[in-house]
Amino acid sequence: MKSKITKLWIVMILTSITFNVNAQNRKIPKEQIPEKINTYIATYFPKNTVLKASFDDHPVYKKYEISLSDKVSLEFRPDYKIKEIKSKSKLPDEVIPVKILEYVKSNYPNNVITDWELDDGNQKIELDNGLDIEFTLKGQFIRVEN
Repeated sequence: MKSKITKLWIVMILTSITFNVNAQNRKIPKEQIPEKINTYIATYFPKNTVLKASFDDHPVYKKYEISLSDKVSLEFRPDYKIKEIKSKSKLPDEVIPVKILEYVKSNYPNNVITDWELDDGNQKIELDNGLDIEFTLKGQFIRVEN
């Protein structure tokens, strides 16, 4: 029994090492950022400049990570669809689904959305007061997280 547990641990460690070795987070020159991502940035963050871009080619997940001026970070899926937006200030209303934006304006009129994320089949936002709120993909309120 003890040898089975030891073998299991060895397999888990080797698997972890393999994933980490195979993972490649490579920098992308600004001129090689995919056009769909550039269009998204130009549409919703026209005053920001790209500071850094990379593509994370992890075996389990792949993503584009873009750092913009004014402490804005964007994460895109390999199909160039936005997955996460983080900022130190208010996000543009146009990047927030309408139902979520209406919920926040109605329930938290003195706060603004600084982060939005598509995660595990749900959407999560963070307000400027640090409050995290979770919604369904259709924008229905689920809960306030602590």
